[in-house]
Amino acid sequence: MSAIQGFIFDMDGVLIDSEPVYMEQERLSYARHGVVLNETELSRFVGTTQRHMWNAIKTEYGLADSLDGLMAEHHRLLMDALQSTPLPAMPGVTQLLTALKTAAMPCAVASSSPRELVELILRNAGLKHFFSEIVCGDEVEHSKPDPEIFLMAAKRLGVPPSSCAVIEDSAHGVAAAKAASMFCVGLLNPNSGQQDLSAADVCVHHHDEINQWFSRQ
Repeated sequence: MSAIQGFIFDMDGVLIDSEPVYMEQERLSYARHGVVLNETELSRFVGTTQRHMWNAIKTEYGLADSLDGLMAEHHRLLMDALQSTPLPAMPGVTQLLTALKTAAMPCAVASSSPRELVELILRNAGLKHFFSEIVCGDEVEHSKPDPEIFLMAAKRLGVPPSSCAVIEDSAHGVAAAKAASMFCVGLLNPNSGQQDLSAADVCVHHHDEINQWFSRQ
């Protein structure tokens, strides 16, 4: 492993425990169109963009509404839900980010969520100031497991991909990080559904473990 020169964080399920809220909103949005999915079916979309998710649902269930219409309706409901109940940062996140900032380690967010949502969540959780770069799902052509979003984040940080460490909680995200030739820390978050993170270089249950790992580097 080459020396780490930059950290890239997924947001949902890593910085914020947002997946339960997302899944509930997805369940409600699908139900409006007569689509009922169980938790396993819902968890296959963890880590992907809203466009990818709604494209799959529209195709599989033959929904008549336009893709943009479905996305806009869902996005509005999700924004309303997050405005009324801001999500706190995950345990140990602030301590880890403070340690990285003290070490002058460049940090980016690479989230499949749309920018408006990402900015709202990071601002409400008091985390936005820790990141010099934020790359979002509406800026990339291809959803995770494609490495595009991580390669874009590394480029903006000015760090070679092989010198980046990615923190991810989804199978799609881990696959994207490894496809980008990055060191990947898999964060085992039970609220992110049954995610297979076995392809990650190291797996942890808590941000404190990442902090300890970083301090040993």
